[in-house]
Amino acid sequence: MATSEHTPLIVAGERLGRTVRYSREDIAEFARISFDANPLHHDKIAAQRARFGEVIASGQQTAAALMGLLATYFSRADDGVARQMLCLNMNFSFKSPVFADQDLALEWRVSSVEWSHRLKGMLGHMDGGAGVLRSRPAVIARGTILVMDSSVPV
Repeated sequence: MATSEHTPLIVAGERLGRTVRYSREDIAEFARISFDANPLHHDKIAAQRARFGEVIASGQQTAAALMGLLATYFSRADDGVARQMLCLNMNFSFKSPVFADQDLALEWRVSSVEWSHRLKGMLGHMDGGAGVLRSRPAVIARGTILVMDSSVPV
């Protein structure tokens, strides 16, 4: 279905989010499959001797969750709009550790939108992050995504 004037692909000010919780097993498994052998992600004794005193999630785990949230939301078709989405640029700043078994709020806001004639889609400039509820941010994120109408041939 082609995008109508009444249902845009992406809108400035649009917000999306969800809350996640990593178990120690989730943290260890993500580290394993992403080739991150840092013992802070799987060895409780090594982690207890280190700076944070406990196993922590790798930064790439939370960055991946944030990018996955964007990809899922901006490739959805539940509103009758056929979309495709690509991450063009992502920057992450890691501010505090993410521990197992705590709620982590993932959030994005579309700060601005512009049409790209060359890419044939809407560029969405995003501000986001992840934080432990009622605490300081763990990750601050910025990025640019491309959202295209997938019913229009490229």
